[in-house]
Amino acid sequence: MNPARYDAIADSYAAEFTSADDPVSQALLGLIGPPAALRILDIACGHGRLTRELAIRGARVTGLDISPALIGKAREAEQQDALGVSYQVADVATWRPESGQRTAFDVVTCSFGMSDIDDLEGCAAAVSRALRPGGMFAFSILHPCFPGGRDVSGSWPSAGRYYDEGRWTADGALSALRRQVGANHRTLSTYLNTLRQHGLVFDELAEPGPPTSWAASRPDAARHPVYLVARCLKAGPATDA
Repeated sequence: MNPARYDAIADSYAAEFTSADDPVSQALLGLIGPPAALRILDIACGHGRLTRELAIRGARVTGLDISPALIGKAREAEQQDALGVSYQVADVATWRPESGQRTAFDVVTCSFGMSDIDDLEGCAAAVSRALRPGGMFAFSILHPCFPGGRDVSGSWPSAGRYYDEGRWTADGALSALRRQVGANHRTLSTYLNTLRQHGLVFDELAEPGPPTSWAASRPDAARHPVYLVARCLKAGPATDA
């Protein structure tokens, strides 16, 4: 993932996505359960939207993102309202903990970042390394099966097929973010099998509907599954945090 993809739009991105009260974030938080006192690594954390919500709920959180501009905004928010969050600029696919840092996280989260990460294998390996045995990986993505609608790009190019994986740039007039930064399309089986190969086994899925206002302005797109939220468990016996 090239840092410039989000560095170039950091201001507008942070201004638009300000809270975690949307249906997808709430579904993700619901799969995690009460996070108080858990050690959580939030990958592709951006400007800290989910990271700070987890910290507010009592978790000990580390945020990781490849974009220096977005991490800068996250650190500014932490300086203004300290929640004890630690932020690092890094590519999760090649990330290694800082010297002396403990890596047995209870939970790893990723809110809408998986399609931005070019190296899924590297990401899955890093998540598995970071988690303690029995730990949880919870993430949300645009549903791999979402075909889009009028002026709304789906998960794959309009001229392509669901089975055609790869990086692409959306062209839907209402898909402003993905017209700017693009996305990696992968089939559902690719996500499932790649994570499983790294000891991350799907435990529960949710398919929350879009916000009412979004659905009202995009009724044809809202007929289809739009979002996927998943929880995986790291294979092996659970240990104390």
